[in-house]
Amino acid sequence: MTNDAAVKNYLPMTESMYYILLSLFKPRHGYAIMLHVGVITNGRVRVGPGTIYNSLSRLERDGLIRLVDENERRKTYQATDSGRHVIAAEITRLKELYDNGTQE
Repeated sequence: MTNDAAVKNYLPMTESMYYILLSLFKPRHGYAIMLHVGVITNGRVRVGPGTIYNSLSRLERDGLIRLVDENERRKTYQATDSGRHVIAAEITRLKELYDNGTQE
């Protein structure tokens, strides 16, 4: 999937998808993603196993993440350049929302 197609397909992102993909800027497995999302959102956002594993399957299929390690039952993923591009586009979109909301 091209970067433009990925942006068109994924934006606007759900909050869960945003935090899952953001968590994968460093290699992590599913449980580590759940913990990381909880930490960076101060517990406000909780993603369960069903959400994580469905999201990981979709993100991998679309080339936004890649498998970097697999041992026993743990698969570790990391964001690709396309995944980072999608996050950057979402951040730009969110900044525009914020700027528009704080203007007179």
